[in-house]
Amino acid sequence: MARCATVPTSRSDPHCAARCAPRTRAAPVIPWLPAAPVFPPVERALAEPNGLLAAGGDLSVSRLLAAYRRGIFPWYSAGEPILWWSPDPRMVLPPAELKVARSLAKTLRNASYEVRLDTAFAEVTEACARRPRPGQSGTWITAEMRAAYAELHRHGHAHSVETWIDGHLAGGLYGVAIGHAFFGESMFSLARDASKIALAHLCAYIARRGFGIIDCQMETSHLASLGARPISRRDFIARLDLLCVQDDAPGRWPADGIAGHYRRTA
Repeated sequence: MARCATVPTSRSDPHCAARCAPRTRAAPVIPWLPAAPVFPPVERALAEPNGLLAAGGDLSVSRLLAAYRRGIFPWYSAGEPILWWSPDPRMVLPPAELKVARSLAKTLRNASYEVRLDTAFAEVTEACARRPRPGQSGTWITAEMRAAYAELHRHGHAHSVETWIDGHLAGGLYGVAIGHAFFGESMFSLARDASKIALAHLCAYIARRGFGIIDCQMETSHLASLGARPISRRDFIARLDLLCVQDDAPGRWPADGIAGHYRRTA
């Protein structure tokens, strides 16, 4: 069964995904998902808006994991049906290839901060949701989305990396880990470089665990400056087929799993 879906006009997130698509005169016709957690082939995704694949379904753990393994992610606004996307090309960051600018390297070595893993997941997703974005009146991280990713976190699939300064949560990021692939969702920063500190520690931590890729979803100049690059959807899916089956059992990451890394290696 096919159904027309309204495409959101913006998702302004300079760190993980700029999933912005203009409205078209005629709403595209895309498949409406069945009750089972299955998806159409990603090759059927629309070229305009880039990557729109399907609508409907739910945000259950089983469906979200099935989506990510196939290079698909949800993105929609409040009041709309759930929309599922698989854009081409795909922006990715191999964790070992993060570009650390000289100023950030100095901050990583010398600044007074603490990085923790998985100690404040709900607070990170809430901060990402409420952080104002230029030209955006609302947020794509709805209460329904936060609840769904909280459930993924409870099952050990979703994780947060948090930058703490003077005992306060100053920045961080969250995403989903399957096998040796990490799918970035959003970041926030309340202090200079706080989100970049979290990203640098994420890259160090997952590289040490053998992860091969961070999915950044769509191309931005900010991501490119950090070492991310676009690859074809076909190449991306081929990498996921290898990385998502590699052994890295779900579970909460140790809070101090990467503490002091850049100070030790400075």
